[in-house]
Order: sequence, then C-alpha cells, then structure tokens
Amino acid sequence: MTKDEKTGNMTEKKKKHHVFKHKKKKRAEEDSAIQYLQSQYSTINPEEIKTFKDLPLSQKTLKGLKDNNYITPTDIQRQAIGYALQGKDILGAAKTGSGKTLAFLVPILELLFCKKWTRLDGVGALVISPTRELAYQIYETLRKVGHLHDFSAGLIIGGQNLKFERKRMDQINILICTPGRLLQHMDENPLFDCSQLQILVLDEADRCLDMGFQTTMNAIIENLPPKRQTLLFSATQTKSVKDLARLSLSFPTYVAPHEQASTVTPESLQQSYIVCEIDEKLGILWSFIRNHLKQKVLVFMATCKQVKYTYDLFCKLRPGVSLLALYGTLHQEKREKIYEEFCRKSNVVLFATDLASRGLDFPRVNWVLQFDCPENVDTYIHRAGRTARGVFGKGEGLLMLLPHEEKIVEDLTKSKIPIKKISVDPSKLQSPQRKIESLLSDNTELKQTAQRAFVSYVKSVFVMKNKDIFNVQLLDTDAYARSLGLINPPRIKFMHKYNKPTTPANGTDSNTTDIIEKLEAKSVENKESDQSDSEKEDELKPISKAKVKKELPKFNFHDDNGDSDEESFLQVKKKNVDVDITIPQTEETTTSKKKTKPLTKAAVAKKILKKKIKVNTTVKFTEDGEAIDDDKKDVKSELAKQFVNENVGGIDIEKAKEVLREEDKYDKQRFREKVKAKHKEQKRKLKNKKKEEEEGEKDEFGSGSESEGPDLSWLPDPDKVYDRNNEQQSESDEHSDDHDHGDDRDDDEDDDDSELSESEQKYHRPTKRKLVESKGIPQESINPRKIKKIEDVAASLSVQEAEALAMQLLKSK
Repeated sequence: MTKDEKTGNMTEKKKKHHVFKHKKKKRAEEDSAIQYLQSQYSTINPEEIKTFKDLPLSQKTLKGLKDNNYITPTDIQRQAIGYALQGKDILGAAKTGSGKTLAFLVPILELLFCKKWTRLDGVGALVISPTRELAYQIYETLRKVGHLHDFSAGLIIGGQNLKFERKRMDQINILICTPGRLLQHMDENPLFDCSQLQILVLDEADRCLDMGFQTTMNAIIENLPPKRQTLLFSATQTKSVKDLARLSLSFPTYVAPHEQASTVTPESLQQSYIVCEIDEKLGILWSFIRNHLKQKVLVFMATCKQVKYTYDLFCKLRPGVSLLALYGTLHQEKREKIYEEFCRKSNVVLFATDLASRGLDFPRVNWVLQFDCPENVDTYIHRAGRTARGVFGKGEGLLMLLPHEEKIVEDLTKSKIPIKKISVDPSKLQSPQRKIESLLSDNTELKQTAQRAFVSYVKSVFVMKNKDIFNVQLLDTDAYARSLGLINPPRIKFMHKYNKPTTPANGTDSNTTDIIEKLEAKSVENKESDQSDSEKEDELKPISKAKVKKELPKFNFHDDNGDSDEESFLQVKKKNVDVDITIPQTEETTTSKKKTKPLTKAAVAKKILKKKIKVNTTVKFTEDGEAIDDDKKDVKSELAKQFVNENVGGIDIEKAKEVLREEDKYDKQRFREKVKAKHKEQKRKLKNKKKEEEEGEKDEFGSGSESEGPDLSWLPDPDKVYDRNNEQQSESDEHSDDHDHGDDRDDDEDDDDSELSESEQKYHRPTKRKLVESKGIPQESINPRKIKKIEDVAASLSVQEAEALAMQLLKSK
C-alpha cells in the first residue's frame, strides 16, 4: 500500500508480471529468425545499404554494433559483408583505416549464429594475423561487438602461458591467433581439433603468405579441412596464383572499393619527404620532436637495436615529452602495456619497427615519421596508414631519405601516392652531437647499444633486395658512426668478407686481364687496317696460358709531327711486338684446393705421424737436478704390461676396458697413499705450530717488565751454595772489616765456583762481572745484573750479608 501525495488516500501498487517464455518457444523463434535471415542473403545489394540495419543481421549483432557507435558501414564493409554472408570466398583490398576488421568479424558472428554453434562443437572460426598486437586488437573488437552472443573466443599468441591455453583449446569457438603459436598447438596439443572449421580469415594476408611465414602457413593449411570459407583482407592484397592455390580458394570474389581511386593512401593524409645526409638524420629527428611537443608522433625505424638505442639516448637527453619504444624483442606483457599507453595518451612519441606498421589502429596520431627508407611501396603504405584513419581522420607523413635513396619516390608516384619534397628550416635545427658524445663516453652500456645499432642498420641495408636504392657501398659509415656518438666506427665482419678482392678463375690479376682485353681489341683494328699488306708475315698468335704475345702501345714522346690528338696519342707506332707475360702458376694449386675434400682428423693424424713430429712433454726435476718419474705413466698390472708390449694393429676395446679396470686398482691405492701422506704432513705442521706457540709464550713470560725483576734462571740454586759454605763465610766475616767484606765475598764465591761439581757446572753460567774482569775492565764501571724475586734471596741471607748486598747495589747505582 502507498499513499497518494495529492489526495492522501492509500492506493495499491500495481505489480509487474514477468512473462517467462518456454525454451521450446525460444528455439522456435530463433529458428524462424535464422530462416528469415538466410532467405534475405541472396537479395543483398551493396549500393542500397546505408546503415547496418539494412543488412540481414541478427538482433544481437546489431545491438553490439550500436552500443559501440558503429552505425554506417564503410565501403569495404558494405561490399564484403554481403558477399561473405552468401558464403563466397573473398579477397578484400582497401585503404588503411577503412574498417576491414568489422568486414570479417560480422560475417563470423552471423555464420556461427545461423548454425547454432555451441562450445561443444569446437573451433568454428579461425582468424590469423601476422603480429601479436594486431591479434590483440582484433580480439578486443570482437569482445565489444559480439558480447551478446554465447560464443567463446580465445586469443592464442606467443609470450603467454602455454599450459593455460592447452586446457581450454577444446572449448573455443572463435580462435584469434598468430601463425607460430597456432602451429605449436596443432603439433603438441591433443585437445586441439579444427576438423569442424567453417571459416578461415587471414588479416594482412600478403604478410601472412610472405616468405617469412611460408613454411608455417603451409603446415597450418595442411591441417585445415578443405571445405571451408576463406576471407583474405589487406591494404596491399596479393593476387599471386600460387598463394591463392595454396589456400584452395574456389572462385574468390575480389572486393576493392578504392581500386579506381586517385590515391592509394587516405585522401586526408598529407605526405612529404626530405633529403639529408646520413649524419644529419639524428639531429633532424631530435629537432622535429622538440618542435612538436604537444602532438602524437609515431617514428618508424629499420631494426630493433636502432629503436632501443634511440629510445635510451633520447630518454637521457630529455626532449620534454613522454617517450615509448615498441619492438619485437620485448616481453609480451610490456608490449601490451606500451600499446595501450600509446593509445591512451595524446602527447607522446613512439619509436617502433615495422611491427607496428600492420593493421594497428592508433587513435589520433598526428605525425608518422619514417626515419629509414621503407623496403618497398607496400611497406610505405602500411607505415603511413597509421595516421588519417577513419572517415574524418587527418594526419601527416614525413619520409627521410638519403641522396641515393631518392629513387624510391619514382616508385611511389607510379603507385598513386602523392608525395612532395620539402626542405628543413635551418633556424629550427638543434644539434645534440656534443651531448651524445659525452653521454657515450660516460656510459659504456649506451655505447654498446650504439655499436649494435650501427651494425644492425648497415646489415639491414645490405640485406635489402633492391640494390639500386639500398647500396652499402654508398653509405658513409664513418659519418654515421660519428652521428651516433661513436668516435671509431665498429668493425663489420660481413662487410670485410664482401669487400675482399676476387681473383679471376684463371689465376691472372684483374689488371693483366684488362690489358689483355685492350690488346685484343687493338689487334682486331690492326688486322682490319693491314689486310692489304700481304707482305707482312708477323701475325698475332693465339693467347696461351704459358706465353701471351700481344701488341703493346709504344709512345714516341720525341715525335716531330707533334700530333696532339687523342687518336695519335693512343695509336700504335710499332706493331707486332712480342711480349712475354709470365702468368703465375697458381691455377693448378687453386683448383686442386677447391676440388680436394676437407681433411678428416684421421688424415691429419697420419700426416703428423709421417712427419715424425715429437709431442711436447713435461719433465719435473728435484732440487738436486734429478728427473722425477711420473707414476701415472708406469703400468703396474701384468695384464697392462702384456697389452702394451703387444704390437697389434688397432685397439681391442674389450681388452682395453679390462686393462683399465686393473690399473684402476693401483691408481686407487696410489691415491690413498697420497692422501695419507698429505694428512701426515698436515699433522706435522700442526705440531710444529703448537711448539712455536708454546716457545713464544715462554719468551713473553721471560721478557717481563722491570718491576717483576730480571730473568735469574741462569743463576745456580742459592740454597745449595750458601748452606755448604755458611761456616766459611761466617769465619771470614769475623776477621774482615766492613769495607773489605765485599772483596772477601767475591773471593769466596770464586772458590766456591771452582769447588762445584760437574753436574752443577753444566747449569752454571759465568756472571757478567767475571767476564768483564777477565777482559781487564775495571769493576766499578760494571752494572750488576738485576735479581729476580729479591725477597726470596734476601730471606736466605744473614743480616750482615744483606747489608753488604745492599751496599753493593747502592754503589752500582
């Protein structure tokens, strides 16, 4: 119940009743709609179609087109969709940006819808594109237009997870792929089955059928069923009978709405070219970017390494606009991010190879700059077609050519491409040459990329087929290297092989062959002029390998006539001169070298044995100069000795194995002995090290500070000495004075030393005093040795002895 705002009365809310149709009724309606659509296919007239509603399409497809603002079909769509719905094979050729993608996606959706295709039926449509980016773009367009249909679609390209793709290959109805990954699934994946294929589409067909994809495409086509519908689309369509026969096309319909147009490229595309030297190209590119900071620019280059170097270099130079690089060696995820970022941004510069020249729909591209000369006219058309796309799209294209590459302009004009020559404004040129050189001197990685870019560009020019336009000999490689920031041009290996002088087959030098040809021509003239003179018997002899007799021009510089004409100067004054030209006998050797087969290792070994060349050997000597025998070469086992002594041709492998097994036993024993000896040596070193450490500790203990006292270990035991002679010392002390006590004490000590036993004398060192006295030095000048542990010594002395010792110590100080 709800309350009416105006009257205030309570009224019941009307309930909406949803009508659920039965499944059988739905199927019956779909069947009737399909029959109606199929009946209308034969009445399609391309000239009467103005919107997509005029075509007999299903409601799901029409709604998907309307949701994405596809209302009016283009010329190629108007013609190709009608013929494709009728089940005909199509060769579609149209300008770049004319909507060829929808021209084959709409027929795919309608064909599978009319046949009530489900996931259980497997692959019904197969779309092959030459590049991953183009396949990704087709897949995104299919998702937008066909999101209301119940079909499953899959994108199968390189760089993605192969295991993830394998598990889902049997559930895909529309497969969009590149040739390499498709063939990999055909060979390796048992779930992949294309026996029920209904329609095959080749986008950029001329590139797919090119030499690069020839073997892959042949293998793919062999696995496809012969009864199918085939659609080929490209801006530069192939008409080769071989290519069409490979695809087994049955009376294909050629759809080319722009074939009679005045230009092959879009009319809203302004095209121009400039001619510059090779060392000016990088500076012009830098100046162009600096003067077009608020525009979307696409720069095409010949090789991946050129793109990488230019991108890295300009990122360091910082032109003031965001830079991107798209080339083949990048990871797939990074390539997709760069593609999406370039589509999203409005002020950006993209450096790319021909990877981005085919089919990619970049929105709102202002400039397409072709930094390197395109391979042919088709490549130029696809590159320039990245701008001025759609009905209202506008854009400009600029082609940079070297002076000897200007011949391609004639081919472009013949192919209905309006292009005009312009010149560069010198006031807007900016040369970053010094900055580039300084960057390369600091950055070794950038220098290496520059070297790779240099070599790759020269190689790309060398590989080109059209030698009238692409001539490596006309390139100034030194100037090009300097423009890249390289002081010295890198070494090009294939150019060195290409520039080697080729000698003629007969072994004569090129100069001698030129002389011989001139002489032959001269001799013919002389014969014609001297036919009347029958008296002359000196005729020219045929040229032989050993001896060549020819007439050489002899110039008379003292001629009185003084004819200044060229004819008189080159005229032969003396005829029939025999000239012996000895040709070096290198013909036989050169031919024999070419004819002989390459030597095998066995033949080389036999030659060495014949020459009796001694192999280098190493001999080790001891310190005494005696040679050390190598135990490894000595044979220990009896079986091995017998094997060595036998003089039998060849080697008995089984016997050799037995010998090796026997010798292994001795080798193992020898190895154990070596290990034991090594361990013994290590133990010995450890013991010696421990002893040295203990001795070092003793030395440190002995060499203590003076406060602890001097080392008295060399003195004899005082208890033994003083106990024995105590009585004698007491008697001598009673009869002597205090002054003479020290002298008597010294005399008693001398007597006691003489009376010591031999065992005690071994450990008794003479005092410093005795040594000095023996040499005649006065006693007063001697510094007595300091006594270690004076308290212990003083305890064993009497009072008088202690006083005498103290007096003696005071005198010494």
